[in-house]
Amino acid sequence: MQIARVALDAMGGDYAPRELVIGAVEALKNLDVKILLVGVEERLREEIAFQLAEGQVDNELLEERLSLIPASQVINMEEEPVMALRKKKDASIAVATRLVKEGQAEAVVSAGSTGAQMAAALLILNRITGVERPAIATVMPGRNGPKVLVDSGANVDCRPKHLEQFALMGSVYASTILKIANPRVGLLNIGEEETKGTELTRQAYQLLKEAQLNFIGNVEGRELLSGEAEVLVCDGFVGNVVLKLTEGLAYHIFSLIKEELTRNTRSKAGALLALPELNKLKERLDYTAYGGAPLLGVQGVSIICHGSSRGRAIYNAIRVAKESIESDLVSQLARGLG
Repeated sequence: MQIARVALDAMGGDYAPRELVIGAVEALKNLDVKILLVGVEERLREEIAFQLAEGQVDNELLEERLSLIPASQVINMEEEPVMALRKKKDASIAVATRLVKEGQAEAVVSAGSTGAQMAAALLILNRITGVERPAIATVMPGRNGPKVLVDSGANVDCRPKHLEQFALMGSVYASTILKIANPRVGLLNIGEEETKGTELTRQAYQLLKEAQLNFIGNVEGRELLSGEAEVLVCDGFVGNVVLKLTEGLAYHIFSLIKEELTRNTRSKAGALLALPELNKLKERLDYTAYGGAPLLGVQGVSIICHGSSRGRAIYNAIRVAKESIESDLVSQLARGLG
């Protein structure tokens, strides 16, 4: 099998380019991949020189499996994505996405503007035939294993048919990448009854009942992470609120636990005993372990990372990209929607 080639937008994100380069170096050392590092060449060379000086990587590995692809421009978070892409033809996310379009890479990974990455995927890669709206699929830590939340932010306004396609694509992703056999699909709603919810969810329910899916019905918010469904379907507005709420809640809970465990001498002693188990729990809830979120429904693998991603998250995003390439995810999605 040909080595997986991943185009990494090294200029996107809060900690670019250093943490992007750190993640790329870890991927080169631990994964059978070739990295096409895209960005402002002078800055990338500085970061690579730093990694070499620190002994994090040897020059032979870099020469064998790392390529620098110059890109002189960067799209900022506050810019309107489509307009920015038209004005900045040499933006790092545009260059990285074109590498996939031209066949020089099979996947693009970025921690930059989600809107710009989505726009680049739509304008440069185009949609899979039959897909009306590509959707972001975010893997979340569930009590009994990972859950796929789709859509988690790409489409604020949806029609019932869109939710049906999200369910189909999420199911393919769960089975192909997470290796969940016949994943159970649930529709996020305010009640379990078939008649509950908005006009959108009621109509989507009827479509999902008839689709070639393991549809188990409506899922309420309290069962999001503990219920039976492995694929959770909703519009992008609801999905993004759910995602941000769970991220914030996890951080808040751990902050409260830390505060209580360091309140006095007795609690500090107890904290030392509980530390190994607390670290295991933190690991299970850490989004960086799951890598980025794929944009499902476009003609190529496009992995969207959190803007605050550091090296570990970037490494795992590259791992997800590699798995998606090797599993032929795009073709699997096309067949699933056929």
